[in-house]
This record gives sequence, C-alpha cells and structure tokens, in this order.
Amino acid sequence: MVDYNLFTLPNGIRVVHKEVSNTKIVHCGFILDIGSRDEREEQLGIAHFWEHMAFKGTNKRKAFHILNKLDSVGGELNAYTTKEKICFYASALDKHMESAFELLQDITFDSIFPEKQIEKERGVILEEMAMYHDSPEDAIQDEFDRVVFKDHPLGKNILGTQSSVRSFHRQDFKDFLKANLNTERVVFACVGNVPLKKIQRLADKYFKPIPHYNAEKKRISFENYTPYSEINRRNITQAHCAIGTTAYELSNKNRLPFFMLMNILGGPGMNSRLNLALREKYGFVYNVEASYHPFSDTGLFSIFFGTEPGQVERSRKLVLKELKRLRERPLGSLQLHMAKEQMIGQLAMAEENNTSLMLMMGKSILDLEKIDDLENIFKRIRNISASQLQEIANERLLESQLSHLTFLPEN
Repeated sequence: MVDYNLFTLPNGIRVVHKEVSNTKIVHCGFILDIGSRDEREEQLGIAHFWEHMAFKGTNKRKAFHILNKLDSVGGELNAYTTKEKICFYASALDKHMESAFELLQDITFDSIFPEKQIEKERGVILEEMAMYHDSPEDAIQDEFDRVVFKDHPLGKNILGTQSSVRSFHRQDFKDFLKANLNTERVVFACVGNVPLKKIQRLADKYFKPIPHYNAEKKRISFENYTPYSEINRRNITQAHCAIGTTAYELSNKNRLPFFMLMNILGGPGMNSRLNLALREKYGFVYNVEASYHPFSDTGLFSIFFGTEPGQVERSRKLVLKELKRLRERPLGSLQLHMAKEQMIGQLAMAEENNTSLMLMMGKSILDLEKIDDLENIFKRIRNISASQLQEIANERLLESQLSHLTFLPEN
C-alpha cells in the first residue's frame, strides 16, 4: 500500500509528502542529485563548500537572518554533502512550516556567494580538514575510499584539498551549479501531521516559481577494481585498520540481503559476529563495525576497528576468520530467523525517526523512482534464504579481493 503522496511541479521538482499523526513537528528538505563525485579535478571540495555557503547570504537575507529564522522559534536548519547528494533540510513546529519552506527555497536556489563570506568560510573548512587529520577514526574512512577507488571521483575526499579550497571564488560556485543543477533531479521531501492540500499550496507558492534548470551531466562509472594494501605511519598511539572491497550498486537485487550480511557481521547490535569475536571474547577492540554504502553504479563494503599496535595482526586474522565462516558455513534456521527479526526491528525503529524518514524518502525517489513500503521490505527480508546469503558472501567477501589500510604509530 502506497502511504505517501508524490507530485511534480512544472519546473521538474518532485514533492513527496507523508502525513503522520501524533506530532507537532514538520521535517522537510531539498535533496539534490549532486555530490562530490560530480566535481572536476580543480573543483575538489566545491560541493561541500557550496553546502556551507548556502547559509552565508541570499538575495534577501544575510547570514545572521538565515541562521536566526528558524532558530528563534525553536526550529533547526541543517545540511550535508555526500559523494552523490547534497541536502538542505529543516525541522520546525507545524505552525512555522511555511517559514521552513520559504527559507529552504531561498538558501538552495538563491545563494549569492558573497566574496567576504567565502574568505571566512574557507578558514572554517580548512579547520574542518585539520580536525579530520587529528581524528584517525574519521580520517581512515576517507582514506579508505582512496585505497578502493583510487583516482576515480569516488576516491576523492568530500572536503577537497587545501589547494583547491584555497582557490575557490564566487564564479566557481556559479559555474559548478550551472554544470550540475537539474531541477528534474531535485526532490523536496516532507513528513508531518499536515494535509496534502497545504503542502501543494506552499509548493506552488515557493517552489513553482523556481526556474527550470536542465544541466546534463554524465557521471564516470567506476570499473576495474584492484585490491590494494597500504600502511601509513601517523602521530597516533592506537592503530586503526580498514578492510573492504567494492559492493553492489543501489539498484542491485542483492542489495537487501547484503545489508543483512553486514548486520550479522558487524552491525549496530552488540551481538554482531565481529563484536563478539574481537571485543567480547578477546578484548582487542573497543569498537568494530562493518558497513555497506551503495552508490548508483557500485558500492563499498568496509570494516573499521582500532586496536593496540601489537594486536593488529591478531585482530585482522579474526576478521578474516569471520568472513570465511560466512562463506563456508550457511546460517542455521534459528540463526537466520534471529537475523531477520533483528533487521526488521531495526528498520521499524528507524522509521520512528521522522527526520531520517524524510531524508530516506527523498533519496529513494531520486535513486529508485519509488519508496518501498515497509511491509514489502519486511516480506523481502523474510524471503531471504541461508543459501542466498552464503552465495553472496562467496561473491563479495573473498579474501583475495580485499583491500587493507592501516594507520600505525610513527614509533
């Protein structure tokens, strides 16, 4: 059963709305099909820089007025950048919903990129880069993208480089938008206790006048993955390790069962196999996680953990042992049932978070042209078999196909 409403404006922007009861808060935002992988070499970091600059001035607002508009009534305004998406979103009491709609339209489509603000924000982003460098658990995730995807745009750091960030000026942002902004690849998502008619009225008022942008771009597909291992010496006391390889793209039929494999291996539950082996049994790590990030044409499977330098190889062997178990030993019927129930429960709880639900809806429309009904997802999870999981493990978790990145202390 479809429990959301979707309509398209004349400029191509799609608006998706889900009416939920028992809340006074509206969550809404623009999700744009633009990300760091769309940057040219000299533009590295400009998508993320644009996300910052959206808050720094429009044709009718200065930075203070943008930040104060929702904060002053207890709302929130935020944004993020990924490899393939930029999102500007807000949460506010339903009586301030119109203010949120108008403000989001203003910062997303009417930013003017003042040169003085560019200079200020340049320093902020350079500080953000320094923070990442000083945080090895964050830095290793960005560096592992480079190890897996190498010189491909997916392997570049979302923050860019110091030299690229220092080079940007107002015209660079305008050129990037002109080359990448297509309103037919923009979705506005909204979740709240608000009737559809009101959403349609506000969308007509604030989004319909937005010009029809029709930039045509072609993303470079990632091909020819080659496993690679690298060791970096850093001024740290703990070792940090990343292990992984490429994975399924967003539209692949194996995406959901592969998510289940990741959940079994190193998901958020304390009963994940990696947590039980590395932390609970041997005490080698404080935290270990396995993750899967699907993109439009490929994906990334990765395992991250930090440990004492002397425990690196023993920890790595335990990780490889757990991967081998998934390849060689199918889950028993009770194990499979528990894995399914755990995943279903986690998804059900995730939908209770209306901000996450709103963002998921927007991304699903952009990536898949639809939003899967939760009961349909549950049905697909229940149909996953042990042999299917084992087959996927043997296709994607081969030891010979794994890349490794290790941060070790300089001493």
